[in-house]
Amino acid sequence: MNKKSKVVSYNKWGYIFLIPFTVIFLIFQLVPLATTIYNSFFENYRSGLTQIGPNFVGLQNYGTIIANGDLPTYFINTMIMWLMGFIPQILLSLLLGAWFTDPSLRLKCQTFFKTVIYLPNLIMASAFAMLFFTLFSDSGPINSMLMQIGVFKEAYQFMSHVWTVRTLVATMNCLMWFGNTTILLMAGMLGIDPSLFEAAQVDGATSTQIFYKITLPLLKPILIFVMITSLIGGLQMFDVPQILTNGTGDPMRSSMTLIMYLNKHLFSKNYGLAGALSVFLFIITGILSLIVFKFTNSEKVK
Repeated sequence: MNKKSKVVSYNKWGYIFLIPFTVIFLIFQLVPLATTIYNSFFENYRSGLTQIGPNFVGLQNYGTIIANGDLPTYFINTMIMWLMGFIPQILLSLLLGAWFTDPSLRLKCQTFFKTVIYLPNLIMASAFAMLFFTLFSDSGPINSMLMQIGVFKEAYQFMSHVWTVRTLVATMNCLMWFGNTTILLMAGMLGIDPSLFEAAQVDGATSTQIFYKITLPLLKPILIFVMITSLIGGLQMFDVPQILTNGTGDPMRSSMTLIMYLNKHLFSKNYGLAGALSVFLFIITGILSLIVFKFTNSEKVK
């Protein structure tokens, strides 16, 4: 009886420590989510100095978003730039994680290099975007160097070409987040029982075979986590393309993301359409996350 009461006593402290998270979740996540869904059913915008609404319009805002036809275009833009940044990011992180956790390599100054690769994650995305905007502008240092070495006769307009802008956005996202991904993968690799590697080496397995047959399968849970969180972050891509293109999504709206599209409605104070678009984003994020989880977590049927 005493043992049971002790367990109950310890459980009480667990619930107490959960209270701050629960309160913050309710105030800053659940309530705004419910409010957004509620606003999506109302006509609520400003026309000049006149406030229209809020007037209940049902699903009209959702119909307007679908009828505009911009949602699929901006969704494709977002996914293209996310994939262009995520694929090299995960490959680079796996390579660095394998290097740093391999005791046979005996790499020196590991702490220094781990700190350096994580530093870009601490820099504000807006500062990163301004840096790249300055570097790759028509009169920037990149163009100056390329003209001096004879690659171009005149300044190349990086911001006027679809794939150069997308590549710059993807590169910035990769540079900002590969350090964080490397740390997560390293934590997963260090959690693998070393005896498995030793047994594989005794059996004559090469480093490549050990990586593909032991490391990757045991890293599956952390890889799923990284992929889903990166996908959610990619769908929320905003600050880098917003600053790099000055909010226009140029050239020809090829770098306009879903959140930039949402921001235009918020900036024009059209809260009804913004709420409907937010609900679409919520549904898209949920569906894609479930698809990724299902396909990466499915067991092969023998």
